[in-house]
Amino acid sequence: MLTLAAALLLSPVSTPVELASTPAALHGTLLTPEGQTRAAAVILPGSGPTDRDGNSPQFGIRASTYRLLAEGLAERGVATIRIDKRGIGESGAAGPAETDLRFNTYADDARAWAAEAAAKTGQPCAWLIGHSEGALVALAAVANGDDKVCGLVLLSGAGRPAGVVLREQLAALPEPLKTRAYDVLSELEAGRAVADPPAELTTLFRPSVQPYLISWLTLAPADLAAAYDGPIFVGQGTTDLQVSVADAEAIKAAQPRATLVVWDNVNHVLKTAPADRAANVATYMDPVLPLAPGVVEAVADFMLK
Repeated sequence: MLTLAAALLLSPVSTPVELASTPAALHGTLLTPEGQTRAAAVILPGSGPTDRDGNSPQFGIRASTYRLLAEGLAERGVATIRIDKRGIGESGAAGPAETDLRFNTYADDARAWAAEAAAKTGQPCAWLIGHSEGALVALAAVANGDDKVCGLVLLSGAGRPAGVVLREQLAALPEPLKTRAYDVLSELEAGRAVADPPAELTTLFRPSVQPYLISWLTLAPADLAAAYDGPIFVGQGTTDLQVSVADAEAIKAAQPRATLVVWDNVNHVLKTAPADRAANVATYMDPVLPLAPGVVEAVADFMLK
């Protein structure tokens, strides 16, 4: 039987990491395997105030998806850096004013983190694992090529332009609010700010966030995937309440070389969940619930093959 000290020596090693940036440093956690590091990756978080572990305390989300993914990958020889994106968590001081934020800021940071992960682990390159909006960040990061990125792992990511997905999500609004929301989206897609968005939609369309939305709405995930010549893994669950299998299939159709894996009864936070909304959302609040069987294995096998 192993002693406690011996068991600790066999555990993956967790180390805080810092990346130089302006106006302040970015922060993350490097988790290295107990034995040989066979590959390195950076886990890119989804939208909103999502931290390096995959949690958004403001909204009660405590799924810890990224921590669980990092731990599972470490068991298979993959070192990861999971990050607090600019403006979130320990990287809060690095966040620009909301009016100055652009989508490409996150893409630039992803490339810098890939180079850092490669350097920290002694690997020639690092994978970008993007979850939810992080999948689009990963695609944007390699739009102009990057020899420090081994390839992309896109999990629960949209395969259609953000405007298409947003219209689906806003379709349940009552009239005339839905039409007004669609009109605002059309203006933003055309690169024009809207001075007086509907008061009911201020959270989504407030003027200070519109420059970011304009930079985001111009991106087409399928087009970016089609233009990328590196390896791509696309993973999608069938009970995802936020994006659909159709999104994953759109990426695969645009880039036939991509590997597509669809997980039955797996939701947006990569946990086993039914289609029932209340039961599905309950998994977002449970950090103890493991990732669904097969998720870590499929990601690791793809990166290591």
